[in-house]
Amino acid sequence: MRLEPRQFDDGRGGRVSAVVAVPDGFTPGRDPVVILAHGAGNDMTNPLLVAVHEGIGRRGYASVRFNFPYKERGGRAPDPAAVIESCYRRVVAQVRASTLRPARLIIGGKSLGGRIASQIAAQGETVDALVFLGYPLHPAGRPDQLRTAHLPRITVPMLFFAGTRDSLCTLPLLRETLQTLTAPATLHVIEGADHSFAVPKRTGRGGEAVYAEIVDATVAWLGALPQRLEQKSS
Repeated sequence: MRLEPRQFDDGRGGRVSAVVAVPDGFTPGRDPVVILAHGAGNDMTNPLLVAVHEGIGRRGYASVRFNFPYKERGGRAPDPAAVIESCYRRVVAQVRASTLRPARLIIGGKSLGGRIASQIAAQGETVDALVFLGYPLHPAGRPDQLRTAHLPRITVPMLFFAGTRDSLCTLPLLRETLQTLTAPATLHVIEGADHSFAVPKRTGRGGEAVYAEIVDATVAWLGALPQRLEQKSS
């Protein structure tokens, strides 16, 4: 696998940094590509994002991680939704037009990044699947303020990772939400994990073990994706 730094047009006259993980033996036009965006309080160097990005790259799946504009300029508060949605759309378009030429395109990300991916998919962006590394179902401590109204409009397979201690994603509410969706939705629960997938020391598991579990589950799901897509179209 090789890592390639890149710059993408952000859709508003600026540029954002990105890294592409290209597996050994990757064939443009034949193989899928995964795009992952970061959470609200971090950038594309977030350890979880890097671990998943490089982990699936080593396992044969090309992937891209990138910054949203506010992090590229060193800001702390996320830009308005329209700005980061526009950026995500532009990254998708440029990945499609690049030398990668993905046969299938999977988008998602950590928390905010995954939510923005879901919003552009619900708005009609053509993608083949979505991966959520901790979906922010509601603000911390406010399970009455669900961020789910758009999810039923998504028609492609989705993979949700959730921790049992996630203050932004109450598991019973997430399970209820997934039951309302018509698109195939897979839930992978990480026991003891919070929103950042950190687990208590008493579990005897470190971050690397949790990240490895997420990578393993993502690779297995990606491997079964062609069959899911065939079933969906039949």
